[in-house]
Amino acid sequence: MTEPERLRADAVRNRAAILRATEDLLTRHHPQQISMEQVAAAAGVGKGTVFHRFGSRYGLMRALIQERAQDLEIAITTGPPPLGQGAPPRTRLLAFLTAMVELVARNKGLLAALGPAAPVTAAPEQEPRETHPVYRSWHGHISQLVHQQRPDLDADMLAHVLLATLHSEPILNALERGYANRLDRTLRDLVTGLMPQ
Repeated sequence: MTEPERLRADAVRNRAAILRATEDLLTRHHPQQISMEQVAAAAGVGKGTVFHRFGSRYGLMRALIQERAQDLEIAITTGPPPLGQGAPPRTRLLAFLTAMVELVARNKGLLAALGPAAPVTAAPEQEPRETHPVYRSWHGHISQLVHQQRPDLDADMLAHVLLATLHSEPILNALERGYANRLDRTLRDLVTGLMPQ
């Protein structure tokens, strides 16, 4: 292995270690209680390595949620039905909403820290939620499926409405109490009411 290859392999290994350490810390702490120093110590790397790779705590949390959402993105784009191609739009949308609720329920604290509910002064680099790559991807997917099934609906606005439910404080509190199934059923009821078979 050449020196540049070794350095790249170290960078990949360090990134994975940092994300694993962050996931582990998130099982015990709210994202706003986790410092870059804690992450570095838990990952066995220097604090400078964490800052160099992610820039800030917000950058680290953003990278982590993007990593977690990547599996869902792969299922949508290249996976089998019902999430992937081959199922009717309504079926794909219902499967996507269930997968989305499961992902959000497992990562509710992390998503709350990334959203506008976090104080702007605590994360000055934080952009509006709708510019986040995960939000844009999910919004685009929902909009497309709604438009395919019901071109008469405002697919863009409906996608925003469905996604907004996942970021409201009462919903996050309900997820914290273990009510992911209720949220999933309610979203499914909403979609099936608007998109009957």
